[in-house]
Amino acid sequence: MTSSFEFNTYPARLSDAERDKALKVLRDGVAMGRLSHDTFVRRMELALTARRLDELAALTADLPKESRVSRLVFGTVEAVSGFTVRLRRAWQAERLPKLLLPHPAGGHTLHIGRDPANGLRLTHETVSRVHAELSRQGGMWVLRDLGSTNGTTVNGRRVIGAAIVREGDQVGFGRMAFRLSAN
Repeated sequence: MTSSFEFNTYPARLSDAERDKALKVLRDGVAMGRLSHDTFVRRMELALTARRLDELAALTADLPKESRVSRLVFGTVEAVSGFTVRLRRAWQAERLPKLLLPHPAGGHTLHIGRDPANGLRLTHETVSRVHAELSRQGGMWVLRDLGSTNGTTVNGRRVIGAAIVREGDQVGFGRMAFRLSAN
């Protein structure tokens, strides 16, 4: 008795790398003004649900492939943009007033805010009455936001909960900013 087996070969599943390439071409198309935002969003959705390579190819067929020149131009613009941001931060860091870290042997928590009972009282209207606290835990300094209205930041990033800080970091309470210093 001879049985015949029918072998169905299905196309291989698309790899994440193939999807990423298509998404990069779509992003570059938006950046160069060749795709509207709505078209980009629709094509991105189709790229993420595509099952075959030819479906991905159809989504990017009308867009130019990235050339060395465009990579060079975009890379240069990105590097220059990043440089100016870093330069501005460095310039501002040196001009910020110092916030002295409490002596580690003290072991107490420094409360920061507008309330007169705080160890560090900041009388700016963007600072909450009970804004943040700075404490020493496990040999590290921890800055904790206490539900302030205008937020606490470390090096330009908003603190959600708590963040480890060290000497030289830029900390902000509302619109007031300081550079942490040990002396």
